[in-house]
Amino acid sequence: MLNALHNDALGKLILRLAVGGLMLFHGVAKLLNPGSLDWIGGMLQGYGLPSFLAYGVLIGEVIAPLMAIIGWQTRIAGLLMAGNMLVAFLLVHTGEVFMLNDNGGWQLELQGLFLFGALAIVFLGSGRMAVKPD
Repeated sequence: MLNALHNDALGKLILRLAVGGLMLFHGVAKLLNPGSLDWIGGMLQGYGLPSFLAYGVLIGEVIAPLMAIIGWQTRIAGLLMAGNMLVAFLLVHTGEVFMLNDNGGWQLELQGLFLFGALAIVFLGSGRMAVKPD
């Protein structure tokens, strides 16, 4: 029975589906609400960067999650998602890094799980259950 629980490929698939699938919801929300991209562009302009870079969020929250879900260029997908989360940390959440929420958890636990889950995908790769296993 316990040997049945030793399935690295299934664990990697679950991680890819969870991180990619949940991050994809954020990207689809941005596609359905183009004003959010304008908001991100305004934040970028506030840092002296061109506002068109806001469209990069679609790479990190739509294209990369789809890549991770199907298991194609999975390590690159993980890197893109992790980079997306680092930019989100820097642009939006820097003031919350050392804060706790009302339940005593880290204020950025969702963002942290996305970041560290994406990094795990970078280091673990796709596993056997993928379009292009690595």
